[in-house]
Amino acid sequence: MKCHNVDVIEVQLVKDYIVRLTFDDGTSGEVDISKIISFEGVFKPLNDREFFSKVTVNSDIGTITWENGADISPSYLREKIINQK
Repeated sequence: MKCHNVDVIEVQLVKDYIVRLTFDDGTSGEVDISKIISFEGVFKPLNDREFFSKVTVNSDIGTITWENGADISPSYLREKIINQK
């Protein structure tokens, strides 16, 4: 169930832990995921770049996810992009 106002609709791996995200409101930009999470708990597998590279968009929850169920709030990701500009 979605509980936010913005959804990620596209993700592209740029390099290492940097992803380019596009949101349904037209916002887009790059985020270095390694700077916003600690690689602990559910995020620990993301420290493996091969595992990290399998990032996808889960349209049911409107954000990026990985095979182990890890996800990051789309509102938080959008805020990080906007604050970089």
